[in-house]
Amino acid sequence: MEPEGIAWLSAGLCMGLAVIGAGYGIGRLVAAALDAVARQPEAQGGIQRLMLLGVAFVEALCLYALVIAYMLVGKE
Repeated sequence: MEPEGIAWLSAGLCMGLAVIGAGYGIGRLVAAALDAVARQPEAQGGIQRLMLLGVAFVEALCLYALVIAYMLVGKE
């Protein structure tokens, strides 16, 4: 296999696994936040703020994977 093909395959795997992981992480995070709000509705504002902060961190990891995928494709 050509090195360029391996780079494209690696980039695809990198992004695929990152998106699967981010989707799973965000799903668990939102489910836990909804469970917490259902138990204690008066704390919804704080829980929602922390949930959005956690979602931003998980999405940042996915964006780092995108940068790494671009770097892999750029190598020849």
